[in-house]
Amino acid sequence: MNPIVELIYFEGCPHVALARANVRQALSAAGLPATWQEWKPDDNRAPKYVALYGSPTVLVNGRDVSGHGAVAAAAACRTDGAPSLEMIQRMLSRSPES
Repeated sequence: MNPIVELIYFEGCPHVALARANVRQALSAAGLPATWQEWKPDDNRAPKYVALYGSPTVLVNGRDVSGHGAVAAAAACRTDGAPSLEMIQRMLSRSPES
């Protein structure tokens, strides 16, 4: 079963392009389809949990690849930049039960 990968971002965040490229590259390296869901917290179609993450955040099976997790007031660009390729690859290699 393929993992569920989500990219959460705000328009104008300078780290989004790198996060998107890292997701694409990590999926390719893992031999997985280059498909993921993108969410903008201000989109009324986005799930409520999306508003709890800064931009950009990559979730794999609901877990933040950076290990930071959700925060109460996350409507900001992350100061630590885009999640790295290595972070995403590490989470993709974990079983869904981990």
